Amino acid sequence: MSRYTGPTWKIARRLGYSISESGKELKKRPYAPGQHGQRRAKLSDYGSQLQEKQKVRFTYGVSEKQLVKTFKEAGKLQGKHGENFLKLLEARLDNIVYRLGFASTRAQARQLVNHGHILVDGKKVDIPSYRLVPGQKIELREKSKNLVIVKAAKEAQFARVDYVSVDENGVGVFARYPERNEFLTDINEQLIVEFYNR
Repeated sequence: MSRYTGPTWKIARRLGYSISESGKELKKRPYAPGQHGQRRAKLSDYGSQLQEKQKVRFTYGVSEKQLVKTFKEAGKLQGKHGENFLKLLEARLDNIVYRLGFASTRAQARQLVNHGHILVDGKKVDIPSYRLVPGQKIELREKSKNLVIVKAAKEAQFARVDYVSVDENGVGVFARYPERNEFLTDINEQLIVEFYNR
């Protein structure tokens, strides 16, 4: 299954969850799309597990294959499987580019990475799934700083998370892995663990 590239608003409404983390998708119509959207059926255990997994998949904009691969990698680490899984997804380059405020959405951040606009420790990296380790520096190439999406993101001044920082020269740092209470707090990762361990 490839990465979903359609409208995220419908997906967000179907899942009853803000994929952009801004809440914008649910403000207008906080119910599922379609004529029966206002009647939500009670989900089975499997349905709840699947829905939680889909929330994470669409939030990070990854394919099912990438999700499964990351889940397996997380299982080899010490600590809680579900928590490690989310932390590995959070450490993706496209996600951190978004968290640094270089782009307004993760889709735009992925585009910046794909098109070679991002440097990691001074070298061009064009793989969105590239996993950062704490201490690495992320910045826009000099000629990329005037891109429309970069300027728009800068003007939006959205709230930055504590595990990344940007200095006055626009150089970002992935300072540390986040604590579980610092990101995606509405996600119940245990349901995802149950889903993949069925």
